[in-house]
Amino acid sequence: MGKLYVVPTPIGNLEDMTLRAIRVLKECDLVLAEDTRTSGILLKHFGIETRMQSHHKFNEHRSVVHIVERIKAGDCIALISDAGTPSISDPGFLLVRACVQEGMEIECLPGATAFVPALVESGLASERFSFEGFLPQKKGRQTRLKQLAEETRTMIFYESPYRVVKTLSQLAENMGNNRAASVSREISKLYAETVRGTLGELISHFTENEPRGEFVIVVAGK
Repeated sequence: MGKLYVVPTPIGNLEDMTLRAIRVLKECDLVLAEDTRTSGILLKHFGIETRMQSHHKFNEHRSVVHIVERIKAGDCIALISDAGTPSISDPGFLLVRACVQEGMEIECLPGATAFVPALVESGLASERFSFEGFLPQKKGRQTRLKQLAEETRTMIFYESPYRVVKTLSQLAENMGNNRAASVSREISKLYAETVRGTLGELISHFTENEPRGEFVIVVAGK
């Protein structure tokens, strides 16, 4: 029987790619990529010639069975996403679960992920935290925000630049303008930035300064 490798890829700076990740991607039989065009650039940069196959949220339900059969037959397959660690707000959970159910060997390599640097740089309590990823867009959003208003752990959210001010405003409505928070964007990239303050101060900052890039919002617990 083969093996499934879950391989993190850089979230911005290509120097964050580990030597072990490069070796695994070179030695495996197939690389499952969220977007083969995006990952093709990464693989070419590191001289990785392993064949790729698309594996994303729109086809993963259909492709899981076929991939499991290949691993059963002895193939070693690596799963990557466009950036960061697969299954953390990216495709991957369904395949990992299917492999677990079949008793297959799974190995997740340590590597890049956006929320850990954002949490550490925030200066907020990091010994206990709640990773929330992206809030629900519509159904259940307000309910979740009300629940989180009582959360005592530090909370971490992912957000797009188009919704940063809206999300900060909704957090402030439920938690108060004076709740301490931090916003990190473009982590590990050229224009990386972390802005700290209260929710009210952060709303003002990003209202005056157009949000650009990928964002991680860290909010102090109650």
